[in-house]
Amino acid sequence: MGRRRSPGRAPHYLVCNADESEPGTFKDRELMQKNPHLLIEGVVLAAYTVGADEAYIFLKDKYREEHRILGAALEEARQKGYWGPSVLGSSFGVTVHLFRGPDAYIAGEETAMLEAIEGKAPRPRQKPPYYPIQYGLFGLPTLVNNVETLANIPKILLRGGAWFAAVGWPTSPGTMLFSLTGAVERPGVYELPLGTPLRTLIYDVGGGIAGGRTLKAVFPGGPSQTVLTTKDLDVPLDFDSLKKIGSGLGTAGVMVYDDQTCMLRLAVEFARFYQEGSCRQCPPCELGTQNIAKLVTKIEDGQAEPKDLDFLTQVFGLVRGRGYCDLISSAVRSVESTVKVFRDEYEAHIAHHGCPYPKP
Repeated sequence: MGRRRSPGRAPHYLVCNADESEPGTFKDRELMQKNPHLLIEGVVLAAYTVGADEAYIFLKDKYREEHRILGAALEEARQKGYWGPSVLGSSFGVTVHLFRGPDAYIAGEETAMLEAIEGKAPRPRQKPPYYPIQYGLFGLPTLVNNVETLANIPKILLRGGAWFAAVGWPTSPGTMLFSLTGAVERPGVYELPLGTPLRTLIYDVGGGIAGGRTLKAVFPGGPSQTVLTTKDLDVPLDFDSLKKIGSGLGTAGVMVYDDQTCMLRLAVEFARFYQEGSCRQCPPCELGTQNIAKLVTKIEDGQAEPKDLDFLTQVFGLVRGRGYCDLISSAVRSVESTVKVFRDEYEAHIAHHGCPYPKP
């Protein structure tokens, strides 16, 4: 290894986003618990590639077990010379830090994460102009990437890009770790080729819908992606295929719901989650998440009139895309898609002044 940094060049940084705050997603924690050295190797290799002098692995404070495991693995790797002032006796050196970040949901947004590492409140920066690759940690060029991507690097370098590209979908090569949760017989983390049909994941891998019930709804990438139904079961789980039908893969947190689920009750949970997660620096996000949560709660409680549903759809259009980050748009997508697909349930709550589904 030769040093990648040119003389006189400003320091570069690499940050691994191990925050993993999205509901229904726990694949990164599984990777860190089961194979922490794979992540550390990926971090060091990526740092070498971009000439980063320092690397940070950012986790939430509450992930205590992951902190312990990664901390021990980092010390093992340091003693073996895999990171430090001279990696394996070469002229390349990188310092790897394990950073305990705040438990706030917004801290997982890449620029809010950089703010937290700098000792500030985790609030997103406005983009443009503050893209991390140009103006990142401490105002210097910074590569930010996630746990799964970095953990893929060692195996790809060992076996080659053609080996990795031979698996998966033509436009989305490789595998993906899917966090499967909800009303399935076998929830868990499963590594599958990208392009695997949703039906295969739910019924063949996940064992089907629990308790012999039927499928009602699926969020394929956490609640920030639009809802799917039984008509979408044969969609390939890859980035382009889901985008074509108006949804997305996101964090690959596949959340499954059966026919006993009240979609209004679910929408209330998601709306409150995003309301609590907002950092409140953008008025459209602060007020938008408040109004969405207030209106869906009013409908679920049976206190709404038809005009409240109309107002809710107006709020979607007013606040979508108006924040520094994607949080307000995620809040809109999660609730708006349930209005579009399950509007009859919203109207039934209004007409009957309450929820027709039994309380869990």
